[in-house]
Formats: sequence, structure tokens, C-alpha cells
Amino acid sequence: MTPSTGMTPSTGQAAEPARPPRAAEPAPPPRAAEPAPPPGAPAPAPTLAFGRTSRHDLDNPPPDLYGRPRADRFFALLTRFSDVYTPALGSPPLRRSPRRPPSRGRAPLVLVVTAHRRIADDVVELRLADPAGGPLPPWQPGAHLRLTLPSGRIRHYSLCGDPADRTGYRIAVRRIAGGGGGSVEIHDTLHPGARLTVRRPRNGFVFCAEPRLLLIAGGIGITPLLPIAREAQRRGLDWQLVHAGRSSETMPFTEELTALAPGRVTLLVGGTPTGEQLLARAARGAAVYCCGPAPMLAAVQQTFDASPATALHFERFGAAPVRDGRPFTLRLSDTGEELAVPADKSALDVLRAARPGTPYSCHRGFCGTCRVRVLAGTPEHRDRRLTAEERADGALLPCVSRAAEGETLVLEV
Repeated sequence: MTPSTGMTPSTGQAAEPARPPRAAEPAPPPRAAEPAPPPGAPAPAPTLAFGRTSRHDLDNPPPDLYGRPRADRFFALLTRFSDVYTPALGSPPLRRSPRRPPSRGRAPLVLVVTAHRRIADDVVELRLADPAGGPLPPWQPGAHLRLTLPSGRIRHYSLCGDPADRTGYRIAVRRIAGGGGGSVEIHDTLHPGARLTVRRPRNGFVFCAEPRLLLIAGGIGITPLLPIAREAQRRGLDWQLVHAGRSSETMPFTEELTALAPGRVTLLVGGTPTGEQLLARAARGAAVYCCGPAPMLAAVQQTFDASPATALHFERFGAAPVRDGRPFTLRLSDTGEELAVPADKSALDVLRAARPGTPYSCHRGFCGTCRVRVLAGTPEHRDRRLTAEERADGALLPCVSRAAEGETLVLEV
């Protein structure tokens, strides 16, 4: 009898051991029946998921992500953590104290005027550069600079150069003889070699690069739209520009615009164009970017819904008209003088008439230059800058904020 060797006689390879019989898998537990909806409730809509149709009750979701009858431990712990952590973020110990100095941002720039030239009646162009010749911080079309003039006045001006040029910033300023003195100071004193402090570019008129565009400028309002037109041309977008002005002599950059794309630029010279005239070149679905005086913006806004355009972006270079204004009174704490604020004028306008040296800049409640303190009275805050703590501490921006009819605000100025 031949002994067993574990080898097959035909191949000489080891034979595979016999596999034990496979145990039968336990049957799955019976599926719990879904609770019946309350009487009169509409049946949940069927939803196709994983090749089968199921019904989901959105008003009574299951306690578990996968429909199991028990709650998911992870999400239960996450919910408890959120219930404690979220309210804690708003607690006084975690909020920034109004008495704590604000976080230090990037240092402002000290720039030198390298060019000062007249480009239209009462309009000068300034070029600002780093005194050491270094590159300047980048910017996007629609951005502006905040300049601190030698007199201490603060003014905002749109950048109108080429964002690709990092060697200098270009701005254009119209002389306003009866204004606050900032434009006159720039025209008369900021000649080549003068230095001034400039905050880094910021953008409140962002260009979204829509495929079809209509750019509408009134007078010096061309300054933020010129870089937008240049960028639209570079991207190959379908754009049109309408530039309106009192006369051809008062309209800056007309030659530069027509050289950029002669067939895309329309000049409306003389008279006051209507909203229909300004929007006549809007393509269907176009985005409109508008910058100009308040009457122009109002005409475009009133006519916009009847145009084929679908989006409107605008920037003011002056104060917005007062809306829902009511007369109230300002009392100056140092002299006791009372100033009546009419319903159609801002508190800043009235304050500047009495105190011409009152600082101001944006007229729109976001720069904070005209900030004063309220010692008595209840103001109506309409700005977009002050925090709740600053308002509670008495801060007020009189360029936009007001008070109820008959109210008297006592100001520390």
C-alpha cells in the first residue's frame, strides 16, 4: 500500500486541502415599518435614488443620516458643540472692546508727484510714484486711492491708469471752486516733487467682467470706467461706452478712449441726456456700469427696468440725495449754537456751513473722516462703518446719519 504524500500522481504538485463547507449567512433583520402619516397630511413625493423609488418625509426626517431608528452619535455631539460654541462667540469676553486699539493694518504709502498736467478744462492729471522707484501695490479696475493732502484734508480719487503699470498711479481731479478746498489744493500745490500720504488701493466698484457691457460716464466720472473699458477690450468682451459732458473741452480722456476702440465709444456733448438716451446702446442681458453726477444716476435708475440690460452697478462721486429725511436740530456743545437741519440736507452740510473746517471725504458713510461724538439725543445711524459698540459710545457720521423729527443732537466737534 502506497503511503499518502500530499502530491497528485499526474503533476507532482501539492494537492489543495479540502475546503470546509461554507456556513449559511444569517438572514437580515426584518425592516421596521415606516410610520403612517397623520390623517389628512399629503403623501411625501417619490424620489428616485440608487435605482429605486423611495419616499422622504421632509417634515419628519429620520434621526440618522442613513434612516436608521437611532440617532447618529457624531452629529449629536456636533450639534451640542455648536449650540454652546456659536452663542459664546458673541459674548462680551470674545468681542473686540471699543476701547481696545484696532488691529494694525498695512502701513500707508508715501508717494511723490512725478507729473502734473492739464488734460481738460479745470481737470488735471497727477502721476504718483514711489520715491525710491519701487513697484507699487497692485490694483483692479474700479479701485480708488485715499489721499491725505498737505493741509490734512482727506479725499478719495479713482485710479484711471493701467493696472499692469506698477511704476505709478494715475488720478484725475476736477477743480471745484466752491467745494471743500481739496481739489483747489491739488490743482495749486501738488506739483512734481510734492509728497503725500496715500492709503493702498481699495475697490468699492468691482468689475465683474460680464460678457456684454454698457459703461456710462458723466464728466469726471469717466475715471473709474476708463480702466474697466481697457480691461474689457483686453478680454475681448462685447462693450460699449457712453461719455456725456457739458462740452468737448470739459471731457477728459476722449482721445484715449477713441484710440482704444473708436466704434465702441459714443460722446454725448452738450445738454442733459435722458435715461433712454444713456441706455439706448445696452445689449440684451448686458451689465451697466455708471459713474457720474446724481441727476445722471437717477435718470439711469428710473429707466433701467425698461431697458434690455439685466444688471446695474454704479458709483457716486458726490453725496447721495437724502431719502426719508425729517428736520431736526444740531447743538454744538462748545458754544451752545443750534443749527437747523432741513429734511433735504445732510447734517454734515449744515455743520460745514457753520464750521468750514469740519473734515469730510466720501459723503457716503464708509470712510469715517467726518466722525463726531453725540453727547445727548438719539441719532438714526445710516452709515456702513460704525460698530454697535462705537455707536453706543456716541460715535456718529453726520454725512448720512440723521435724527427723528424734532430731535436735538448735542455734538462734540
